[in-house]
Amino acid sequence: MKKVYTAKDISNLISQGASLDSIPAGSILTPSAKDAIKEQSSGLAKTSINHAVSSPSSERFPPLPPGIPTVPPEPIVPSMEYDWVKGGDPTNPEQIQRFFYSPEIMKLKDEMIRVARKMWQRNMVDGNGGNITVRVGDNLVLCTPTLRSKGEVQADEIALIDLEGNQKAGWRKRTSEANTHLAIMKVQPKCKSVIHGHPPYSTAFAVARVEPPTCLCSEVEVFTGAIRLVEYHTPGSPEICEAVAKIGKDNPAILLANHGVMAWGSDVEDAYWKMENMETACQTIWVASQLNGGKLPTISGEKMQEIFEIRKSIGMEDPREGMKECELCQNDSFQPGAYCEVAPAAQDMGSSLNPEAEQLVKKLTDEIVAKMG
Repeated sequence: MKKVYTAKDISNLISQGASLDSIPAGSILTPSAKDAIKEQSSGLAKTSINHAVSSPSSERFPPLPPGIPTVPPEPIVPSMEYDWVKGGDPTNPEQIQRFFYSPEIMKLKDEMIRVARKMWQRNMVDGNGGNITVRVGDNLVLCTPTLRSKGEVQADEIALIDLEGNQKAGWRKRTSEANTHLAIMKVQPKCKSVIHGHPPYSTAFAVARVEPPTCLCSEVEVFTGAIRLVEYHTPGSPEICEAVAKIGKDNPAILLANHGVMAWGSDVEDAYWKMENMETACQTIWVASQLNGGKLPTISGEKMQEIFEIRKSIGMEDPREGMKECELCQNDSFQPGAYCEVAPAAQDMGSSLNPEAEQLVKKLTDEIVAKMG
């Protein structure tokens, strides 16, 4: 029986160093085999195979571009955190101007604008709402201007203020709510950037004055911790500043009752991520509450302790660390409800009943039975 040769058979012969003359006379060649023999005869196939098998590495791999090290660097996690020289704030007007327009500060302004655009694109701000601050000195903070849409604000409109809210540089007036940001910076040294916005789902929780239930979404638990509610006060007032400082000191993601939300971090990107985490968690919890009969099982206390270990590994403490299971996941204000997945202890159910309610139930039952008789 005549042997049939395919293109793959021809390729195997060539890779084994066999001559095409070894193909028996009268063999049947498929069209693709004929094409492979034709290419081999022209020298193309031989050149390709030899290059792949025997060419030196200097020919197989192109030279490195200029400036690229010959040995891979140690992997790092880049940081945008701005570290200033303690006690080195500019003092006179000329120094302030030179500082305000220095390359490092100009770069931070660009980062603020980039985040402002993302907030606007993600529907986290409306109209001229929302504002951003970045701390750049012992007593100096960059902030977005008042009455400017975060979708249109420009880097040269950023203002420079001190920790009391006095404007030091910039041609546009600073945001009227800057003092709320400054209140957290004064009590929490790790807070180097604050973002305020009105993302719909988390703002809805703020308007309802309901803290989102904890121990449900691992992502938000790792990166923001519990989302806490600050009672309502007039925006920009001393009262709201005091209330925000009290809650915000240990909680980087907070709800402002009947207003919006705030998030702080080590830099402007970090603060923005926390706001995204908060908004996504609120949206997810709300959608999840429509499923499963509205009952949301929580992450166990044991697993939450593991989350706290992750938080510590990235330099984030949590005021809830060490709490007992049902103290940890206090979700009473959220309805339909999030329930703790702890095995219930044996209880004397009779001792927890309301005597007055029991009497009423008995009376109604007797009346119903009497009418049925």
